[in-house]
Amino acid sequence: MKKALGILLLLLVIMLVTSIIAPRFCLEFNLGNLLQRTALFGIISIGVAFVIITGGIDLSIGSVVGLIGSVMAAGLAPLAKNGWGWSVPQTILTVIGLSVAIGLVHGLLVTKAKLQPFVVTLCGLLVYRGVARWLTRDAIFGFEPEHDEGLRQLAKSQPMSVPLPGTNWIAEGRWSSHLVDSATGEQVLEAGEPVAIDFWAFVDVPLPFLIMVGLALLAAGFLNLTIWGRHLLALGHSEEAARYSGIRTDRMTILAYVICSTLAGIGGILFALDVGTIQPPIHGNFYELYAIAAAVLGGCSLRGGEGSIFGVVIGAAVMRVLYNSINMIGIPTQLEFVIIGVVILAGVTTDTMVKSLVRKRRK
Repeated sequence: MKKALGILLLLLVIMLVTSIIAPRFCLEFNLGNLLQRTALFGIISIGVAFVIITGGIDLSIGSVVGLIGSVMAAGLAPLAKNGWGWSVPQTILTVIGLSVAIGLVHGLLVTKAKLQPFVVTLCGLLVYRGVARWLTRDAIFGFEPEHDEGLRQLAKSQPMSVPLPGTNWIAEGRWSSHLVDSATGEQVLEAGEPVAIDFWAFVDVPLPFLIMVGLALLAAGFLNLTIWGRHLLALGHSEEAARYSGIRTDRMTILAYVICSTLAGIGGILFALDVGTIQPPIHGNFYELYAIAAAVLGGCSLRGGEGSIFGVVIGAAVMRVLYNSINMIGIPTQLEFVIIGVVILAGVTTDTMVKSLVRKRRK
């Protein structure tokens, strides 16, 4: 919990500094967009946290997201547009079943075939991307109007709003380009026009954020309040000790990979509905790195046996806010990965040093 609070403090510092340098960071549409992206990456980060807690790793998450998105878009596309003409229920059941099957295969290969998780999921990263491209023939698929009205509301609807204090005490921002309303397409502000920031901002909360909160509560309850969650933590501390204690370690490992791939599948559905257009060669690229980084930032030890779902969600928020801040401040996009990497390295290094000092003091 202390690690999670430290990451929360880092998140607040990044937001405060960014809002001072770029006041438009606190505008409602930007905050709503941050909630949307945090939710999507938070869902897949929660999944990979279960695998990391057991001492494993899953490098295939991005390719699973790409495969699920590609199968979903191609399945819903009509036959006249080189799609498969599936119904919505058939498509959803297929992609969820596919996600569960992928996790089951990973778990069986790690436990029964005794293969290293790194090797299994690295091969999965390559295989699933190739399968997605082969199934779709690298064709770009979008969603039909009827899906925009119904299914895409899972990713696009905003069922509630929350009031947040504004930042009118900082400065009055000015836009460097035209601002266009994403819903109507009408121009809202001229370039260079001053932007007044109200003290209270009503931020629309997207449905994926509520889905992430629900999944996070379920995951936290499972991990902290059930015997299976304690078994997962014990497995991560020492697999041999857990086995001698009567824990069915193989089943727990398989369960962790199934949870990870299932949440990656749910994330893949929401990512596909969010972007609206699927390009199989690039959809989901590097998402596994963001998910793993969020889990590690949130307190999951790569050695296993340690992790906090709350910390993972905050870690995902830090990753998205940092990415957004880089764009808001005007830092060259070529340096965005450098800055994100340095921040992650600094956070993990600081945590390791603090833990080392605590151990020395105890001795």
